[in-house]
Amino acid sequence: QVQLVESGGGLVQPGGSLRLSCAASGSIYRMGWYRQAPGLQRELVASITSGGSTYYVDSVKGRFTISRDGAKNTVYLQMNSLKPEDAAVYYCNTVPLLSATKWGRGTQVTVSL
Repeated sequence: QVQLVESGGGLVQPGGSLRLSCAASGSIYRMGWYRQAPGLQRELVASITSGGSTYYVDSVKGRFTISRDGAKNTVYLQMNSLKPEDAAVYYCNTVPLLSATKWGRGTQVTVSL
């Protein structure tokens, strides 16, 4: 099974930036970043294939950029112009979700003054 470890979260002010990293234990065709805020359902915010084809949810288009390093089985999420509504725990996982791949602990993103 593929194991996933997220990192890079933290506290930033509105308008700030963060770069999240996801280290995977194996190769994944399409990897996504998901997020879950308190009281809300988990949502897919971005994904990328091994060939570099990307998807973004409308709310983050133009602000977030997903990328990957195939040699290191690592996926990144560059988040710019952060808004309070972006605050959530961010997770990486396959797209679509696979039962054989467990969720990691996620990384907390807080956007606040």
